[in-house]
Amino acid sequence: MARIVSLGSALQDIYLIDHDDLVATPIGNEAILGELLVGSKVDIDKIYYGVGGGGINSAITFTRHGHEAIFIGNLAHDPAGEAIIATLDRENIDSSYVNFLERKTTGTSVILLDERSGERTILTYRGASEQFGNFNENDLDLIMPDWLYVTTLHGDFDTLTRFFKKAASLGTHIMFNPGVKELENQAELRNLLSYVDILNVNKTEAAQIVPGTMLTELLYHLSGYVETVIITAGPMGGIASNGSETYRFGIYEDKKVKDATGAGDAFGSGFLAHLAAGKSFRSSLIFASANSTAVVSKIGANKAVLTGKEKLHLMPIQKI
Repeated sequence: MARIVSLGSALQDIYLIDHDDLVATPIGNEAILGELLVGSKVDIDKIYYGVGGGGINSAITFTRHGHEAIFIGNLAHDPAGEAIIATLDRENIDSSYVNFLERKTTGTSVILLDERSGERTILTYRGASEQFGNFNENDLDLIMPDWLYVTTLHGDFDTLTRFFKKAASLGTHIMFNPGVKELENQAELRNLLSYVDILNVNKTEAAQIVPGTMLTELLYHLSGYVETVIITAGPMGGIASNGSETYRFGIYEDKKVKDATGAGDAFGSGFLAHLAAGKSFRSSLIFASANSTAVVSKIGANKAVLTGKEKLHLMPIQKI
């Protein structure tokens, strides 16, 4: 098994779950969740506490798969931070490199969830997970990871560059799932891609980095920057190539979505967890899809993460 560092955010997730007051109301091509009157008091059916954030969600996938998972991120000394540390301990994730910031509070997301449709709106206070400049890339010298898995650092290209260069100097492989803030600066993002071994983006994100509208076009252009590229397209599945094999794939299973939170993290980290365990490119794509499907079938960003020991059924996937 591999030693994998998850670099990213950590949040406490607070779900407010209801079956009638948070119903999605369509408005053109968009929708408003709920019809809550200002000043009213609304009774919520259920409340659920969990933890999330890209760094936490991915680390949970890695450790459940049997890898040695190390989380690098920022917390504060408060109840939310204590809940996240308790989760890291319970999941056997190394928290030695967690930073506790003074005069900050731990990031928190309040998720308004319609229980019937699975539609949700997320109110996020990033708190300690809003900044990453205090991360020390020299920690990688002590850890000597096989892989560095990076989700969004909210456009902190200085920290990203420091860690990517350090990882490259150590022979550590990098999988990158950029976020909105990284995609806003396409030139700097493209410069980073020379360090990346696996790039995981959705179709909309891919079109922000390179020209193209079709999945095959986008894959072709991104493959000029990164050897292994995965582009997801929601219910349409996605496309992926590692330079020698290219696959077009559908979804693992058409299941009712109870909560889409963490679906992207489950797919990306699920792929790497399986691949780093010595599995094939094809089977890693299948596991990634299965992991994402499992996560959205339960409430919580990582509650239903798979272990890699499950017997998986066939899914639409074709070599092209």
